[in-house]
Amino acid sequence: MGDYLSTLKTIFIDGYRYQYVLQGLAFSVGVTAFSAIFGVIFGIFIALLRLSPRFKWIAICYIDLIRGTPAVVQLLVLANIIFAGFRDMPIFLVAGIAFGINSSAYVAEIIRAGIEGLDKGQMEASRALGMSYPMAMKEVIIPQAIRKILPALVSEFITLLKETSIVGFIGGVDLLRSANIITSQTYRGVEPLLLVGLIYLVLVGIFTKIMRGVEKGLSNK
Repeated sequence: MGDYLSTLKTIFIDGYRYQYVLQGLAFSVGVTAFSAIFGVIFGIFIALLRLSPRFKWIAICYIDLIRGTPAVVQLLVLANIIFAGFRDMPIFLVAGIAFGINSSAYVAEIIRAGIEGLDKGQMEASRALGMSYPMAMKEVIIPQAIRKILPALVSEFITLLKETSIVGFIGGVDLLRSANIITSQTYRGVEPLLLVGLIYLVLVGIFTKIMRGVEKGLSNK
Protein backbone atom coordinates (compact mmCIF):
# COMPACT_ATOMS: atom_id res chain seq x y z
CA MET A 1 0.00 0.00 0.00
CA GLY A 2 2.79 2.37 0.91
CA ASP A 3 4.58 1.65 -2.35
CA TYR A 4 1.43 2.40 -4.35
CA LEU A 5 0.87 5.68 -2.49
CA SER A 6 4.44 6.56 -3.36
CA THR A 7 3.62 5.76 -7.00
CA LEU A 8 0.56 8.03 -6.90
CA LYS A 9 2.71 10.79 -5.44
CA THR A 10 5.18 10.33 -8.28
CA ILE A 11 2.36 10.48 -10.85
CA PHE A 12 0.40 13.46 -9.58
CA ILE A 13 2.47 15.44 -7.07
CA ASP A 14 5.98 15.29 -8.47
CA GLY A 15 6.37 17.85 -11.21
CA TYR A 16 3.15 19.50 -10.01
CA ARG A 17 1.23 17.38 -12.49
CA TYR A 18 -1.94 17.69 -10.40
CA GLN A 19 -2.15 21.21 -11.79
CA TYR A 20 -3.07 19.75 -15.17
CA VAL A 21 -6.07 18.10 -13.52
CA LEU A 22 -7.10 21.33 -11.79
CA GLN A 23 -6.73 23.23 -15.05
CA GLY A 24 -8.80 20.61 -16.86
CA LEU A 25 -11.44 20.66 -14.13
CA ALA A 26 -11.79 24.45 -14.32
CA PHE A 27 -11.99 24.30 -18.12
CA SER A 28 -14.60 21.52 -18.20
CA VAL A 29 -16.83 23.11 -15.56
CA GLY A 30 -16.50 26.56 -17.13
CA VAL A 31 -17.33 25.35 -20.64
CA THR A 32 -20.28 23.36 -19.29
CA ALA A 33 -21.70 26.39 -17.45
CA PHE A 34 -21.23 28.67 -20.47
CA SER A 35 -22.75 26.11 -22.86
CA ALA A 36 -25.69 25.41 -20.56
CA ILE A 37 -26.63 29.10 -20.35
CA PHE A 38 -26.13 29.57 -24.09
CA GLY A 39 -28.07 26.39 -24.85
CA VAL A 40 -31.05 27.32 -22.69
CA ILE A 41 -31.34 30.87 -24.03
CA PHE A 42 -30.96 29.84 -27.68
CA GLY A 43 -33.01 26.70 -27.07
CA ILE A 44 -35.97 28.76 -25.83
CA PHE A 45 -35.71 30.90 -28.98
CA ILE A 46 -35.65 27.82 -31.22
CA ALA A 47 -38.56 26.27 -29.29
CA LEU A 48 -40.65 29.38 -29.88
CA LEU A 49 -39.80 29.24 -33.59
CA ARG A 50 -40.79 25.57 -33.56
CA LEU A 51 -44.20 26.51 -32.17
CA SER A 52 -44.70 29.29 -34.71
CA PRO A 53 -46.64 28.19 -37.82
CA ARG A 54 -44.76 30.73 -39.93
CA PHE A 55 -41.18 29.92 -38.87
CA LYS A 56 -41.64 26.30 -37.84
CA TRP A 57 -39.67 25.00 -40.84
CA ILE A 58 -36.57 26.98 -39.85
CA ALA A 59 -36.55 25.43 -36.38
CA ILE A 60 -37.15 21.93 -37.75
CA CYS A 61 -34.23 22.25 -40.20
CA TYR A 62 -31.96 23.55 -37.44
CA ILE A 63 -32.92 20.84 -34.95
CA ASP A 64 -32.59 18.04 -37.52
CA LEU A 65 -29.18 19.35 -38.64
CA ILE A 66 -27.75 19.64 -35.13
CA ARG A 67 -29.20 16.40 -33.78
CA GLY A 68 -28.27 14.54 -36.97
CA THR A 69 -24.53 15.28 -36.78
CA PRO A 70 -22.02 14.27 -34.07
CA ALA A 71 -20.95 16.89 -31.55
CA VAL A 72 -17.30 16.34 -32.45
CA VAL A 73 -18.02 17.19 -36.11
CA GLN A 74 -19.80 20.38 -35.09
CA LEU A 75 -16.88 21.30 -32.83
CA LEU A 76 -14.32 20.77 -35.59
CA VAL A 77 -16.38 22.64 -38.20
CA LEU A 78 -16.84 25.59 -35.88
CA ALA A 79 -13.16 25.71 -34.89
CA ASN A 80 -11.56 24.99 -38.28
CA ILE A 81 -14.02 26.54 -40.74
CA ILE A 82 -16.43 29.05 -39.23
CA PHE A 83 -13.95 30.60 -36.79
CA ALA A 84 -10.86 29.81 -38.89
CA GLY A 85 -10.25 33.51 -39.50
CA PHE A 86 -10.29 34.30 -35.78
CA ARG A 87 -7.00 32.71 -34.71
CA ASP A 88 -6.89 34.70 -31.48
CA MET A 89 -10.31 33.51 -30.39
CA PRO A 90 -9.99 31.57 -27.09
CA ILE A 91 -10.60 27.83 -27.33
CA PHE A 92 -12.86 28.18 -24.29
CA LEU A 93 -15.21 30.46 -26.25
CA VAL A 94 -15.15 28.31 -29.39
CA ALA A 95 -15.93 25.19 -27.35
CA GLY A 96 -18.63 26.97 -25.33
CA ILE A 97 -20.42 28.16 -28.46
CA ALA A 98 -20.10 24.75 -30.15
CA PHE A 99 -21.49 22.82 -27.21
CA GLY A 100 -24.12 25.51 -26.61
CA ILE A 101 -25.35 25.19 -30.20
CA ASN A 102 -25.43 21.41 -29.88
CA SER A 103 -27.32 21.57 -26.59
CA SER A 104 -29.80 24.19 -27.84
CA ALA A 105 -31.35 21.75 -30.33
CA TYR A 106 -32.09 19.22 -27.59
CA VAL A 107 -33.22 21.90 -25.15
CA ALA A 108 -35.56 23.32 -27.81
CA GLU A 109 -37.31 19.98 -28.24
CA ILE A 110 -37.52 19.48 -24.48
CA ILE A 111 -39.07 22.92 -24.01
CA ARG A 112 -41.42 22.48 -26.97
CA ALA A 113 -42.68 19.20 -25.53
CA GLY A 114 -43.15 20.86 -22.14
CA ILE A 115 -45.12 23.76 -23.60
CA GLU A 116 -47.29 21.55 -25.77
CA GLY A 117 -47.96 19.35 -22.74
CA LEU A 118 -49.61 22.22 -20.87
CA ASP A 119 -53.33 22.82 -20.93
CA LYS A 120 -54.15 25.03 -23.92
CA GLY A 121 -56.55 26.91 -21.69
CA GLN A 122 -53.53 28.54 -20.01
CA MET A 123 -52.73 30.56 -23.13
CA GLU A 124 -56.37 31.31 -23.85
CA ALA A 125 -56.89 32.58 -20.30
CA SER A 126 -53.75 34.73 -20.51
CA ARG A 127 -54.86 36.29 -23.80
CA ALA A 128 -58.32 36.86 -22.37
CA LEU A 129 -56.71 38.85 -19.55
CA GLY A 130 -55.18 41.16 -22.14
CA MET A 131 -51.66 39.71 -22.30
CA SER A 132 -49.85 39.73 -25.61
CA TYR A 133 -48.55 36.40 -26.94
CA PRO A 134 -44.91 37.12 -25.96
CA MET A 135 -45.96 38.28 -22.48
CA ALA A 136 -48.16 35.21 -21.95
CA MET A 137 -45.27 32.96 -22.97
CA LYS A 138 -42.83 34.78 -20.68
CA GLU A 139 -45.04 35.17 -17.61
CA VAL A 140 -47.30 32.11 -17.71
CA ILE A 141 -46.38 29.36 -20.16
CA ILE A 142 -42.57 29.10 -20.04
CA PRO A 143 -42.28 29.19 -16.18
CA GLN A 144 -44.78 26.33 -15.92
CA ALA A 145 -43.06 24.41 -18.72
CA ILE A 146 -39.65 24.79 -17.03
CA ARG A 147 -40.98 23.17 -13.85
CA LYS A 148 -42.37 20.29 -15.87
CA ILE A 149 -39.28 19.66 -17.97
CA LEU A 150 -36.61 20.25 -15.32
CA PRO A 151 -35.69 16.52 -14.97
CA ALA A 152 -35.11 16.30 -18.73
CA LEU A 153 -33.02 19.47 -18.65
CA VAL A 154 -30.91 18.05 -15.83
CA SER A 155 -30.19 14.98 -17.95
CA GLU A 156 -29.20 17.21 -20.87
CA PHE A 157 -26.82 19.26 -18.71
CA ILE A 158 -25.20 16.08 -17.36
CA THR A 159 -24.71 14.91 -20.95
CA LEU A 160 -23.26 18.31 -21.78
CA LEU A 161 -20.72 18.00 -18.96
CA LYS A 162 -19.52 14.64 -20.28
CA GLU A 163 -19.44 15.90 -23.88
CA THR A 164 -16.75 18.42 -22.97
CA SER A 165 -14.32 15.49 -22.97
CA ILE A 166 -13.98 15.84 -26.77
CA VAL A 167 -12.66 19.41 -26.62
CA GLY A 168 -9.12 18.05 -26.85
CA PHE A 169 -9.73 17.71 -30.61
CA ILE A 170 -9.27 21.49 -30.93
CA GLY A 171 -6.49 21.78 -28.36
CA GLY A 172 -8.50 22.47 -25.22
CA VAL A 173 -7.10 21.11 -21.96
CA ASP A 174 -10.15 19.54 -20.35
CA LEU A 175 -10.16 16.74 -17.77
CA LEU A 176 -9.56 13.97 -20.29
CA ARG A 177 -6.81 15.91 -22.02
CA SER A 178 -5.12 16.52 -18.66
CA ALA A 179 -5.11 12.75 -18.06
CA ASN A 180 -3.48 12.21 -21.45
CA ILE A 181 -0.79 14.80 -20.66
CA ILE A 182 0.03 13.11 -17.35
CA THR A 183 0.12 9.71 -19.07
CA SER A 184 2.55 11.02 -21.71
CA GLN A 185 4.89 12.24 -18.96
CA THR A 186 4.68 9.29 -16.56
CA TYR A 187 3.75 6.37 -18.84
CA ARG A 188 0.98 5.52 -16.36
CA GLY A 189 -2.37 5.38 -18.15
CA VAL A 190 -4.68 3.77 -15.60
CA GLU A 191 -4.38 6.12 -12.63
CA PRO A 192 -4.97 9.41 -14.50
CA LEU A 193 -8.02 7.97 -16.26
CA LEU A 194 -9.42 6.59 -12.99
CA LEU A 195 -8.94 9.97 -11.34
CA VAL A 196 -10.70 11.77 -14.20
CA GLY A 197 -13.54 9.24 -14.13
CA LEU A 198 -13.92 9.74 -10.38
CA ILE A 199 -13.99 13.53 -10.81
CA TYR A 200 -16.71 13.26 -13.46
CA LEU A 201 -18.70 10.97 -11.16
CA VAL A 202 -18.42 13.42 -8.26
CA LEU A 203 -19.34 16.38 -10.48
CA VAL A 204 -22.42 14.61 -11.82
CA GLY A 205 -23.43 13.64 -8.27
CA ILE A 206 -23.06 17.21 -6.99
CA PHE A 207 -24.89 18.67 -9.97
CA THR A 208 -27.72 16.15 -9.69
CA LYS A 209 -28.15 16.88 -5.98
CA ILE A 210 -28.26 20.64 -6.61
CA MET A 211 -30.80 20.30 -9.39
CA ARG A 212 -32.98 17.99 -7.30
CA GLY A 213 -33.01 20.69 -4.66
CA VAL A 214 -34.01 23.27 -7.27
CA GLU A 215 -36.67 20.94 -8.62
CA LYS A 216 -38.06 20.38 -5.12
CA GLY A 217 -38.10 24.12 -4.46
CA LEU A 218 -39.98 24.83 -7.69
CA SER A 219 -42.50 22.07 -7.03
CA ASN A 220 -43.33 23.61 -3.64
CA LYS A 221 -44.19 26.98 -5.18
